[in-house]
Amino acid sequence: MDRRSLLKATGLSALATSAALHPAAAAGARPRNAEADVIVIGAGFAGVTAARELSANGLRPLLVEARDRIGGRTWTDTFLGRRIELGCQWISDRQQLFHSELARYGISTVTDPAAETVIFPSGNGLAEVDPAEVYTRQSELLGRLFAGSESYLERPTDPLYRADLIRGVDHLSLRDRLDQLALAPADENWINGTTASYSGGSSALGGLTALAQWWRLGGGNIDGWYGLLGFSPAVGMGGLLQAMLDDTDGELMLNTPVRGVTVSGRCVYVTTSRGTLTAPAVVVAVPVNVWRTIQFSPGLPKVHTDASLQGVGVPDSVKFWVHARTDRGRVSAQAAEGFPISSLFTHTDLGDGHQLIIGFSEDRSLDFTNRAQIQAVLRQMVPGIEVWDLRSQDWGRDRYSRGAWALRRPKQLLAQLPAIQQPYGRIAFASGDTATAWNGFVDGAIESGLRAARQVLEMRR
Repeated sequence: MDRRSLLKATGLSALATSAALHPAAAAGARPRNAEADVIVIGAGFAGVTAARELSANGLRPLLVEARDRIGGRTWTDTFLGRRIELGCQWISDRQQLFHSELARYGISTVTDPAAETVIFPSGNGLAEVDPAEVYTRQSELLGRLFAGSESYLERPTDPLYRADLIRGVDHLSLRDRLDQLALAPADENWINGTTASYSGGSSALGGLTALAQWWRLGGGNIDGWYGLLGFSPAVGMGGLLQAMLDDTDGELMLNTPVRGVTVSGRCVYVTTSRGTLTAPAVVVAVPVNVWRTIQFSPGLPKVHTDASLQGVGVPDSVKFWVHARTDRGRVSAQAAEGFPISSLFTHTDLGDGHQLIIGFSEDRSLDFTNRAQIQAVLRQMVPGIEVWDLRSQDWGRDRYSRGAWALRRPKQLLAQLPAIQQPYGRIAFASGDTATAWNGFVDGAIESGLRAARQVLEMRR
């Protein structure tokens, strides 16, 4: 099977492959027709990157994916007949690995339209503000929040370069830092919605060094900060991932959750819902929060176990899309910490006031199948808005992600890097959650996939 035709396996072919595994697995014998050069668990960007690189070095990987689709925490789908992203969507122009992939496959980028109405917290809830005021005021407030990061994160792509200085701040949560600043209530409300939403609901969850690294990677200024959500692949995240997958020689098994990984001598046995697979090496390319759902034998090192139990992916985040109508033009709204919906902005102008709007919420009490409830909340942000239809994805309650993007918690930077990136026996790990640089972004997932592939190749020498 040549690379360009590979990894088309879905439902029936995956079922046919795994059906042959059950008898051997039940007998406890080495499974017949179940061996691979390397098994990659998880078909998101980290796993697919690792599989492609291993394939390019002459190995034939077997990708094992629990879901009925590829992508992991990226999910390109359709809504109202239009392509949407229910997961990770944006990239920065500073993310070199991602842009290298775009260039490799000839894929261009697109940007979201500029807002015409900007809404921020005021003394009486939320109110429309001048976009120029937002730019100036946020620049000043974020600069204060991350003051000193130019020293303790002198080289943001190498966050431990000044580990001596990191030790003085890595224990701080974003809430700790806000408390240090003692901002006036109006100023705090202009910034704590950002720190809380990026942390997954509470500013006390996210580590200062985690968000400060994003600030520094963006250049340490407001333009770079806005640029973190600057671009999207013109073919969607799924389009790029499929191009990478088509460039890989191996096999794909969908609908195949992994239950256990056992290392015995020079073999690794991967127990799945369909049977047992065997290979000389395995890449675990699922979110860190999911590691605790897999039975590893022998058990994982303490750093890996602690990370999974503590969580690295933010615990609560619903990304939703709304077909709505408003007479306020393209909107961008940000609420203060504690408001049911943290942010909202127009993605597509459908004409006659109709729009596709993206929003985020960390409030588990909201029911995104209840149009009337969501409309009532949105009208506190955008008065008079009419909600016609909704589509959402709750990443915190997704059993195969157990959280959304990665944002390290207090003390995790020093506790995890670089130990969490190291292979364990014949197991390598790949996840944007463990990236050195763009932790929490697809660029970080690609970084980790490249590293895991190198580690597996080293194991096999």
